[in-house]
Amino acid sequence: MSAHTAEKLAYMANQIARNLVHDDKPVAAVADHIVSFWTPRMIDTLIAQGSAGLDPVAAEALARVADGRIPAPQTRATDPQVHGSDAG
Repeated sequence: MSAHTAEKLAYMANQIARNLVHDDKPVAAVADHIVSFWTPRMIDTLIAQGSAGLDPVAAEALARVADGRIPAPQTRATDPQVHGSDAG
C-alpha cells in the first residue's frame, strides 16, 4: 500500500479515537474496533507506518494491536530488524 494509504489509515484511526475518547477505556475500545472491523492488510499497513501522525489514544491502541499481532523474534537469526524482511 502507498504512503497515501497509510496516511488515510492514520486519519481513520484518529477519527475512531476521537469518537471513542469518552469511553471508559478508550484505548481498549479503539484497539477492539480496529481488530474487529479492519482487514489484516489495513492493520499491517498502519503498524508498518508506526505512530507518526496518530493521536495519543490511537497510537496506544495501535501499540496494543501490534503487540498482539507481531510475535517477538525468537533469536537474532529471525529478527527482521537485524536481517531485513523478504515480505512484499
